Amino acid sequence: MFKVEKVIDARGQTLIQDPPIARFFFQSTITSVLWLAVRLYVGYDFLIAGWHKFTTPAWMDGSGSGIIGFWKGALGTTASYVIVFGELAVGVGLILGAFVGLAAAGGLLMNFAFLLAGTTSTNPVLVMLGFLLILAWKNSGYIGLDYFLLPMLGTPWWKPGKAPAPATRMSAPAAATR
Repeated sequence: MFKVEKVIDARGQTLIQDPPIARFFFQSTITSVLWLAVRLYVGYDFLIAGWHKFTTPAWMDGSGSGIIGFWKGALGTTASYVIVFGELAVGVGLILGAFVGLAAAGGLLMNFAFLLAGTTSTNPVLVMLGFLLILAWKNSGYIGLDYFLLPMLGTPWWKPGKAPAPATRMSAPAAATR
């Protein structure tokens, strides 16, 4: 379960492989169903929070009254727009499975900012789930738009006929004899 293997690629370089449990959670398409559930939960949370702020005049009237204290003094009134549209973008990105790693990183950044500002709520849970979604960026969007978007960028799923060169397992070194 935790056995780490070394393989040699086509150029003779040693690659240290992830343990099987990490490969299962962060590389297997089987677990994309698990990550779909996590994405929908976190995305829904961000979408609802962003929509609530979008429909609340205190956040959208430009006065900055939706954010007080540190936020208003440090970032000004435009911070409310950044928060509102950032939450909406993270929510839509995670729900649709579009650039999940980037959306999760944006959500993580906002959650850390909220935590450092003294707000707890569900932010600690969302921070943990955000970290996991970032680690699972390759397969968390497999059921979603990333299935189509990431191959257009050349990662992580290759197109048929363009498979990478297979790696070979390293054998144990032969014992020296005289």
